[in-house]
Amino acid sequence: MQYGLDIRPDGKLDFVALGALVHRLDPGIVPFRKASQCQIHVSGGEFNCAANLSDCFRMNTAIVSAMVDYPIGELVAERVRAMGVHPFYKQFKHNGVTGPNLATVYSDRGQGVRAPVVFYNRANEAAAMLKPGDFDWPDIFRGGVRWFHSGGIFAAISETTGELIIEAMQAARAAGAVVSFDLNYRPKLWNIWGGGERARAVLRRIAENVDVLVGNEEDLQLGLGIPGPQAGTRSKLDPAAFLGMIANVVAEFPRIKVVATTLREVHSTNRHSWGAVAWIDGKPYSSPTCELDIYDRVGGGDGFASGFFYGLLAGEAPQECVKLGWAHGALLTTFPGDTTMASVEQVRAFARGGSARIQR
Repeated sequence: MQYGLDIRPDGKLDFVALGALVHRLDPGIVPFRKASQCQIHVSGGEFNCAANLSDCFRMNTAIVSAMVDYPIGELVAERVRAMGVHPFYKQFKHNGVTGPNLATVYSDRGQGVRAPVVFYNRANEAAAMLKPGDFDWPDIFRGGVRWFHSGGIFAAISETTGELIIEAMQAARAAGAVVSFDLNYRPKLWNIWGGGERARAVLRRIAENVDVLVGNEEDLQLGLGIPGPQAGTRSKLDPAAFLGMIANVVAEFPRIKVVATTLREVHSTNRHSWGAVAWIDGKPYSSPTCELDIYDRVGGGDGFASGFFYGLLAGEAPQECVKLGWAHGALLTTFPGDTTMASVEQVRAFARGGSARIQR
């Protein structure tokens, strides 16, 4: 056993994620109120991790989600295939007018002193209709699964998705998989159907089934109700506040053996200081800090999580796991879109201290 986790050495699938597939409209640096064109990025916090682990880290991954039979669904399904992720879908039929739909996320990139702006259209979202009993977990996990992952955004979109996450986690544990969860606390989503009190009730039940937790001190406070420092009292690059909360996390959720998060100090939309920290089986580990010139910040946290998970799945030393996550998350902010365009060789080079000198 390594990291306090019993990670299977093999299986048909290295990583299975459960979550909503969405498409993000990106007008670049132009605000939506003045936009005349957009790029379309396929995304979803859980899918992003599966896509990154497949495309960059060459692992066998799958996504469990909702799919709708209309052109947006075809676009999303094509991108899933392009990233090498195996799909397990519950199919929905679009009525041609009101849905069901795949959610739309609207996010400009901001520029300089102008922050990015994110808002949603999740009306009549197919993924929000998913519920326990919709998937045959023994069939999905047949042949072996090493790691199962889901996240707080999916838990927030309806009253049934959190219950589905718990069902899936229990099935994954029975199949011998490590279970991870990214808290990703989003007040806008939880406020639609219950707010913070409801969020904590759902997320705490989910956390009882988790081995590896991803989330910063704000996620831990607002999502799980873990006491912590007042926001803004320390540098965002100081891991002390995060590490100071871990004793309370593991006291309340003793199954958790690993907790990790990114550390980010935002100087402007395009300039961030970037680090990461993890508590792994009782010991803290921190990455170096680097200065990032941001092209598109969306997906950087998922980039960290997937690189970190890769390190754990590959049996790397704990410090190297943190550095791999830190390096991949940093590289991901240099690409358009929410999923990786990096290679594992680039990630390892940056984790070793590589530079931006031209490669000839």
